[in-house]
Amino acid sequence: MSQQIIVYTDYVCPFCLLAEEAIVQATEGMDVEIRWRPFELRPAPVPTLKVEDPYLPKIWQDSVYPMAKKLGVPITLPNISPQPRTDKAFEVFAMAEEQGLGHPYSMAALKAFFQQERDIGDPEVLADIAESVGLERQAVLDALAQGTYREQHQTAQRHAVEEALIQSVPTLVIDGEVIQGVPDPAALKRFLLERA
Repeated sequence: MSQQIIVYTDYVCPFCLLAEEAIVQATEGMDVEIRWRPFELRPAPVPTLKVEDPYLPKIWQDSVYPMAKKLGVPITLPNISPQPRTDKAFEVFAMAEEQGLGHPYSMAALKAFFQQERDIGDPEVLADIAESVGLERQAVLDALAQGTYREQHQTAQRHAVEEALIQSVPTLVIDGEVIQGVPDPAALKRFLLERA
């Protein structure tokens, strides 16, 4: 029987892209389903981070780049400032999830921001990302313009905050057990094998 890993994520968190690589390494050859769940770190009206402030370059230098090197993940601190909000990206995620494309869309959104420096707050960019994983581009633009998935995303965000009590990303939930941060691939593999 397939094991399920639920990953609470925000597409502007570099550790979420790194967690995916750790999960891939840990689950190689295993029957595991990865389900992504939204958790906006800075929902409106909370200000988003700016690249020119000292916080982002410091956290990248001290933590992100060393961990990315260890895991073998190409990643760059995007020069987009302030960082985009991710509510619209998560509205498209809701649409992708409905069509069984939540995982590839989440990966494409993370890579678009951290490997291609694309503005994932821009509907045109989101439509490109969605189209790259099999969604219909114009349908995505229409859904964003009409707010078709806005309520669905707001419900998912409320669930993350009020029910799942998520406080940081990435947060993994496996069989009710919570793992915060980027897991060590070997430790995660052992954890999954114990529960298989």
